[in-house]
Amino acid sequence: MKRQYYIFTPGKLKRKDNTVFFIPFNNIEYQDDENVQNDILLSIDSDMNETVPSDKIVLPIQDVDSFYIMTESSFNTRFLEFCSKNNIPIHFFNRYGFYTGSYYPKEYLLSGSLLVKQVKTYSNPGKRLQIAKFFIEGATYNLTKNLKYYNNREKDVQAQINTIEELYADISNSADIEELMGIEGNIRKVYYTAFETILGDEFQLIARKYNPPSNPLNALISFANTLVYTAVLSEIYRTQLNPTISFLHEPGERRFSLALDIAEIFKPLYADRLIFKMINNKQIQVKDFQNELNGFYLKEKARKEFVQEFDSKLKTVIKHRKLNREVSYRRIIRLECYKLIKHIIGDSEYEPFKIWW
Repeated sequence: MKRQYYIFTPGKLKRKDNTVFFIPFNNIEYQDDENVQNDILLSIDSDMNETVPSDKIVLPIQDVDSFYIMTESSFNTRFLEFCSKNNIPIHFFNRYGFYTGSYYPKEYLLSGSLLVKQVKTYSNPGKRLQIAKFFIEGATYNLTKNLKYYNNREKDVQAQINTIEELYADISNSADIEELMGIEGNIRKVYYTAFETILGDEFQLIARKYNPPSNPLNALISFANTLVYTAVLSEIYRTQLNPTISFLHEPGERRFSLALDIAEIFKPLYADRLIFKMINNKQIQVKDFQNELNGFYLKEKARKEFVQEFDSKLKTVIKHRKLNREVSYRRIIRLECYKLIKHIIGDSEYEPFKIWW
């Protein structure tokens, strides 16, 4: 199975034949092999000097699914050419952990007929609204599942569950996308009021603000959500879907809005559950955040730990109740894309992913 490589450590990436070598710079404290494998990060074309060749890390091309560059770095066009040739997306984050964009290689799984049908589905108000409703229904079911889990463990969030279930009933009656988005926004507001009960007084959300994050919990939610978004975008790339043609979020310039759509379904499972786990287990604490530039951000050490947990989660396998075989959490995202394709081409009606465990 191909791997995602997360780059935090400055270094140089070199290619020879079908192998890539990552070489840390010698004025960065070198770590042992086990830690480096967890922390691999990239910087290209720097005035720093390389370490001795014995420190290099070998990355077989066929092993690379995508790169996450989690620090400021520079690179040349040969690196982009390499990624394009080998169908490797690159996701960029700045030194504060804020997502800045993705390099989406030229699509290699082209289908003109699917593209036409995807555009026609978007252009048909009724068909577009139907799919958008499915996305919100799936997302709402999954976040309610989270609340029910904690409500059964002496975290009283029954009031939020009741309100969300009432709002859920309004989804099917939405007359247009704008009304649907309003319902989704209200559901999220109620959902976030339960976070303090689940996480304790130390992590108060107050209101969801992300530009910039107004407190530690907002910063963590934003960081986790962007990891989900980029994971979804990478999986869309492995299908024939066009990532710029969406149904819930309005397609716009310079953004992959379909990834925003599908990410809504997975954020409760892939982002929120990880946040609950790591804060409640004291893996992430308030001291792991810094207030700078009128906002909060997660310090690098904690970002690395969160990324490691996130990557481990995506590799986790469970038995799929319909396929009757084991699939990884990452594979579930790809399967969701396939279900959407079948809906668009008229093979079967789309059913959003809903947590069954």
